[in-house]
Amino acid sequence: GFFQSHAVEVDIKDASNATCLYANWMMRFLITYESNTSDYKTTTLNLSSSVTHNGSVCGNDTQAALVAVQFGEGHSWSINFTKNNETYQGDLVTFTYNTNDTAVFPDAKRKGPVSVVVKDTAHPVQLNNVYVCHNADFIEAENVTQIFWNVTVQPFVQNGTVSKKESRCRADTPTSAPTVLPTTANVTTVSTTTLSPAPTTPPKPVENPDTGNYSLKSGNKTCLLATVGLQLNVSQDKPLLININPKTTIADGACGNTTATLRLNDGNSTLISF
Repeated sequence: GFFQSHAVEVDIKDASNATCLYANWMMRFLITYESNTSDYKTTTLNLSSSVTHNGSVCGNDTQAALVAVQFGEGHSWSINFTKNNETYQGDLVTFTYNTNDTAVFPDAKRKGPVSVVVKDTAHPVQLNNVYVCHNADFIEAENVTQIFWNVTVQPFVQNGTVSKKESRCRADTPTSAPTVLPTTANVTTVSTTTLSPAPTTPPKPVENPDTGNYSLKSGNKTCLLATVGLQLNVSQDKPLLININPKTTIADGACGNTTATLRLNDGNSTLISF
């Protein structure tokens, strides 16, 4: 449900020791793999506390900029950026996971590195603008779901200073804030004309959450149905109960021949993936 992962920060300098590429983000991966018993399992790969960025390059008018990170037992991720006279844009995202990592893939049938290359779908960004996306974004390809959030990135930095001009992703609203644990206060609908202060102690949700009906389609056919009421009980500094509201929750995902993924996102930094 709630993402637990390490943040990555990459600050690449040019020959004059000025910042030419800056990126700060969080990510995790859901990977479906074949086990020794020929069934399929889904595992989660998080970033480790130790991340290197060997191979990252600044880029210029003729060479793409590259953010490349390595982590864990032989895993790596990269994205390259190209620019024209007015904009820059992500090009290819390359993710390599190593099934020799027995902590993540204890019974993988196929051993060794596996690479997935996909096209970045983000829109072009104005040069000298920093791209910001606090809400979760996804890339799905070849039995891998890549999840990103709290993204801040600017290739081709001018004058060594990351821009204060932001280009937000479509998932963010103008008032979006960094991903935080939601409370019952910030999932309550308020008037668009009168804003009341949030209560200091959020009220406890009702015992039984409302039941939602969620479905996915593959082409014109429904391939997954779920009727469920969901309540999260989060134990961190203080216990927190959160009911998932079907009226404000968006369902998406994908159906395959052997696996299906249902994702529920209530728009308040609460994401659940089945």
